[in-house]
Amino acid sequence: MSIVPDDPDLAMHWTRWLNRKNNASRDRLIVHYSPLVKFVAGRIGAGLPNSVDPGDLVSSGVFGLIDAIDRFDPERGVKFETFAAPRIRGAIYDGLRQLDWVPRSVRSRAREVERAFSRLEHELGRAPDDDELAAQLQIGGEELARWLASIATTTIGPLDRAIAAGYEPAAVESAGFEDPVAAIEDRELRDIMKAEILKLPEREKLVLSLYYDEGLTLAEIGQVLGVTESRVSQIHTKSVLHLRSRMTAAGM
Repeated sequence: MSIVPDDPDLAMHWTRWLNRKNNASRDRLIVHYSPLVKFVAGRIGAGLPNSVDPGDLVSSGVFGLIDAIDRFDPERGVKFETFAAPRIRGAIYDGLRQLDWVPRSVRSRAREVERAFSRLEHELGRAPDDDELAAQLQIGGEELARWLASIATTTIGPLDRAIAAGYEPAAVESAGFEDPVAAIEDRELRDIMKAEILKLPEREKLVLSLYYDEGLTLAEIGQVLGVTESRVSQIHTKSVLHLRSRMTAAGM
């Protein structure tokens, strides 16, 4: 099977690596696909504070790329880029968690917002609006906006990986084929998450879809919705926290 029919040189290196585990060809593949790492790292880094070094994201992502090259099976019928992207993201998320760059106060606020979502949905029987959420937190609307802005940098983590996976079923299933139990758990998590996403308010669903499914940046989503990028960031953060609260209620 020719992996890249229109690139004989690349196909040759894939063949040498897959059939003979030729390390020189493996190195050539790493170099060839390194722009994919930079692309994924850039997209993740766009929402992070300046204190996070973009080079650290790329370095972590390279480990995901190497893992993808080592595990790739062309017989699965999935493009390498599709297979590799979730692994690269996962490696970057792992690197971020090891850095532990999120202040404790911000993590605490995120948990408070999640709990407020849970309490209000139980009391109201529907999703709360911003005013109701602010009142439950005993803060004003402007303060809620500041909270969401600070929490925005924490919306990278296991749940966000699951959200992304929910919009990339083929990639995740192929990525997890070596572990049948993990693959089943991934599918169950995706199914539950898809069901919970459908229960979110329309604007929150739209932002998640445009960001994770269509691959739009926050600025591009702002153009679609006719609002500022900062407002889209708030909606995205609220959507993730809202979804987290639902997933917690569902026992995930």
